[in-house]
This record gives sequence, structure tokens and C-alpha cells, in this order.
Amino acid sequence: MDSVYFDHAATTPVDKEVLDAMLPFFTKLYGNANSAHQFGRDCKVAIEDSRELIAKLIGAEPSEIIFTSGGTESDNAILKGVFCALSKAGKTEIITSSIEHHAVIHPAEALKRDGAVITYLQPDSNGVIHPEQVREAISDKTAIVSLMHVNNEIGSINPIKEIASVCREMNVPFHSDTVQSVGKIAVNVKDLGLDALSISAHKIYGPKGIGVLYIKNGTPWIPWLQGGSQERRRRGGTSNVAGIVGMTKALELSIKELDSYTNHYKELRNAAITGLNKRFEGKYVINGPAEAGVPHILNIGFKPGDKNALDGEMLLLNLDIEGICVSNGSACTSGAMEPSHVLDGIGTEHAIGSSSIRISFGKQNTVEEVNFFIEKLDGILERMMATVS
Repeated sequence: MDSVYFDHAATTPVDKEVLDAMLPFFTKLYGNANSAHQFGRDCKVAIEDSRELIAKLIGAEPSEIIFTSGGTESDNAILKGVFCALSKAGKTEIITSSIEHHAVIHPAEALKRDGAVITYLQPDSNGVIHPEQVREAISDKTAIVSLMHVNNEIGSINPIKEIASVCREMNVPFHSDTVQSVGKIAVNVKDLGLDALSISAHKIYGPKGIGVLYIKNGTPWIPWLQGGSQERRRRGGTSNVAGIVGMTKALELSIKELDSYTNHYKELRNAAITGLNKRFEGKYVINGPAEAGVPHILNIGFKPGDKNALDGEMLLLNLDIEGICVSNGSACTSGAMEPSHVLDGIGTEHAIGSSSIRISFGKQNTVEEVNFFIEKLDGILERMMATVS
């Protein structure tokens, strides 16, 4: 069997329909959307058509959609923009969690230089933040609450509709990073009650380098990236027309096929757990929710031998040699082989956390690939266990 890719939470291949939709904007419709001539106008129409369709797909108004370079920019823009708008009035507190993506944690920490106070809520053992925690944390100095919808490492799902209700009651803007949920589970900003959310195209079979920041009309926010009149002066920079068109097609397809994809991921997850139980019962654990999370993410750790823990880096390298691509956590830290702050945050034993891998399924994966992975994992662990027992 050729290489098996089980790292779709890091990125996905571009869907053929998405690529086909993008190609004309590289070769024929290549104008600058801010130009007044026909080439520019054609691209401007494509952007605004995309804005309208994306708004419809997530339950927003077109005026609430801002195109960005991806989820990281969207997270930075909302945190810094809301803080800038409200900090002079004394609202300097940002509430988030200890297991957020670094695209939220790092800009929040950077805002400390401007006087921000960060409150980190602690998740339960499944990686979930509960509404009552948010209620207790909010004060008259809270500028924004930012909590992800689906955790990118362990697949836990936060009850963001209930959290949004608390924030609305207490008149605090609520943002959610929905990079791992849009196109995987239902996301409608009106139903969920969100003030802001972040989307990244490359997680849903779209191109890299393009994303969305949804901001509900009336939310206090100051644009943080200046340089042009694009996006109604809310985000400067020449518009990535091909990326915008590709992201729109990717989002449309993922939502259209959401139920079938979900069933497929469940089949793959069940096959993986069945194989793990058969070969490694009592020797592995599921990090995070065993059943209540999203089906496309499965994070597992292996119990240490009599003397030492398994070397997680060596486990990844051995799997890679066998042609199997998995991760030890979020893509932004997988290259560094650092301990996962998410696993630490949910109280995972260090020895297990250091030997953990994240398997994230995609629509093109098969049960045969899962069985191949289990078979190869068995041989690798047998060799590795012999050296640590």
C-alpha cells in the first residue's frame, strides 16, 4: 500500500471541483478586484458572489464576512480589534482557555504588552469548557470571550451555543475559532448566537492562505490590518480572488456532503478503535472524549513500559518510514515535537502524553488504510516496547 495520510486536521488536499473553480482566476480572470476596468470588475463580482454564498451557508449577512489569509489572521484580528476598541473604556480582560489553538493564545499573550489581562479557563478531562465557568469568569472589565468550537488535537466539542447565551446576557462579545468544526458539524451563526468566528479553507479541501472572519454587525471592533480600501476598509491588501472562489466552493461542497462525510468518519473511527482494542487492549488510552467528540479526530496515547515511556518522536518516525502520516498534535507544533499543551491542559499523564499521536481522517481514507495502520502500528510498538520494558 502506498502512503496513508491520516493528518487531515493539519491540512487537506484541494478538491478537484475546488481547483476547477479556481483555475480561471489564475489564467483568464486575473485582474485586481479594485481596478475599475473590466478585468477588475469581473473579479469584484466573483468576490461579492462568494461573500453572499458564504454568508448564506453560515447564516450571516454578506456585510459581516471579511476575507483574511486564514484562521490565524482571523483569530488575531478579532482579539486585537475588539481589545483596541474597548480597552480605553477599561475593558482589558480576555477570557479564553488553556487548550486553545496558539493562534488565540499567542495574540492574547502579546496583548499583555498593551495592558491585557488574560483569564484561562481550565477544561474538564474531556477538553470541554462549561457555560457556568464562563459566567463566573466574566467581569465588568471583560472585553471578549474566545473559545474554540472543536479542539484541533482531541476533537472535543464546546457547548458554544450555551456559552454564547451567557455572553449575550452579560453583554460581552463572544468569538469562536471554528476551523475544525465548519464543514464537519453544523455551524450557523444565528442559531449559535456568535458575535464572531474564524474559518480556514485548507481544513475543508480548499486552498491554503485564505480564510474568513465573521463579525456580527454592531460588534465593537477596529480593523488591525491597514493598507488599502479592500473589504470595506476592514482588511487591507490585494484580494486573493482565486482563493476566495476556491474557499467558497470548498465550503459549499463540505456542507452539502456533511452527513455522508460524518458517517464515513464514524466508520473509520470505529474500525480504528476495534483494531486498537483487538491488538492493544489495556495498553492504550483515548485522550479526550471517547464518544462525544467529532468523529474525524482520534487522539491516542500508549501506556509506558515497566521502566520508561515510549518515545513519541520515534513512534512518529517509525510510522512515517512505513508510509503512514499522523501527528503528535497540532500542525503548528508537530515539527517541534514539543509536549502538547492540550494534553497537559486536560490532565494527561506526562508519560502517556509524550507517546500520543493524533489520527485525523479525511473523506478519501478507507477502512483498508485503517487496518494497514493498525497492522504496522502493532509491529512498531512491539519493537519499541521491547526497548522500554
